[in-house]
Amino acid sequence: MTAPLDLRSARRRYVTTCVLFWLPLSLAGTPLIILFSERGMSLAAIAGFFVAHSLTAAALELPTGGLSDVLGRRAVLAAAGLLNLAAFTFQGLGTAPWVLTLGMALMGAGRALSSGPAEAWYVDTVQAQAGPDADLRTGLARGGSATSAALAAGTLLGGALPWSLALNPDAGARLGEATSGLVIPLSVPPLLGAAAQIAFVLYVFVALPEPPRPPSTLRSVFRGIPATVADGLRLGGRDGLVRRVLLSAAAAGSALATIELLTPSRAAASTGGPESGAMLFAALACAGFVCSGIGSHLAPMTARLAGSGERAVLVSLGAAASGLLLLGATAVATGPASTTLAAAGYGLVYLGLGAAGPSENDLLHRRVPSAGRATALSVQSLALQLTGALTGLAVGVLPHGPLPWLLGGTALIAGALLWIRRSEPTTPDPTTPDPTAPDPAASDPDRSDAEHLA
Repeated sequence: MTAPLDLRSARRRYVTTCVLFWLPLSLAGTPLIILFSERGMSLAAIAGFFVAHSLTAAALELPTGGLSDVLGRRAVLAAAGLLNLAAFTFQGLGTAPWVLTLGMALMGAGRALSSGPAEAWYVDTVQAQAGPDADLRTGLARGGSATSAALAAGTLLGGALPWSLALNPDAGARLGEATSGLVIPLSVPPLLGAAAQIAFVLYVFVALPEPPRPPSTLRSVFRGIPATVADGLRLGGRDGLVRRVLLSAAAAGSALATIELLTPSRAAASTGGPESGAMLFAALACAGFVCSGIGSHLAPMTARLAGSGERAVLVSLGAAASGLLLLGATAVATGPASTTLAAAGYGLVYLGLGAAGPSENDLLHRRVPSAGRATALSVQSLALQLTGALTGLAVGVLPHGPLPWLLGGTALIAGALLWIRRSEPTTPDPTTPDPTAPDPAASDPDRSDAEHLA
């Protein structure tokens, strides 16, 4: 039997898992929009690919969250890595719309599988060692910072590789000739991302021990998923604080869909070439992820200065909304001043979202028992994915200019306004007792925040 992990080891392994998962994802995803354009796809078709990703993730979020709670965190994380391996291969080599759609759908399935298990594993491990009052925000903040660092590094590398190959036309030509045109400079990062997923799967099996679960058959596993999913949905319906966390995730999904769909074409238009546009977008995205990592690192201090986790979310989402409004205001402007304001707005979006995440999830985990933790995170991710898909459709048909940016900014303003009023402690539902639930003191966000700040 494996010895229990100490808190420092658990935190380190959680951070490493975040890095190994998100580094290849950002490496593969950076050139996708420009790669699809080079394959002859229109902006409407590209928006459709991303909608396939979002809808697949949305359809599978709750079942896969329940699967993680019933079957275990490690197996579901490994399956996510294998699906991403296949997805990146299709994206890097595909030239037909149906192949690219399939690749994006597989990536959506991998996203659904990965949206809760690693964080649920970390919280389970910490609370098993230190009890329900254990400090969660610090570890979640470090995981968020590590994720942002991995995204920044992968994004920069994913943009630099095609650009460097384009500087040497002979290398790009030889690459195309050797693969009959399947591999072009822009498709190299997805293929490297596919290879990197192998390291992620191996690490998950080796480094994330779990307590033994009761023996189960495939039938019993799938029979247990609907009950777990129903419990997660009921929690969001009866707990006002959890409901606000979910609605805030939806607002963030709208903002991220807006910025991810519009920034690459804006970057390519400003440079005049696809490879140079990919490099500029990579640099912007890298800076954004650095800002997100800084925001995550500052989340405990933000909560301390704001007075509580709830007020920290209000301040953080407000800052992110102001960033999107700046991007909208500069959408049709030119010149150094507008470029500077746009860059500041871009960084502010990621800084605010990065600072909001750890406080939101700290509040969430104190309301959710271990048996439904991954499901609750999947519900949160579902809210983000569904809103992102709907926003992506709207952005694809709205006229160019400030309006698409203002759509995401308005959503974030609405998300921030949800946190003006502080929550009252929630009385547990007597019809659904949970023997693993933390004591009432840990469920009170005002008291738990005060204990962390003391």
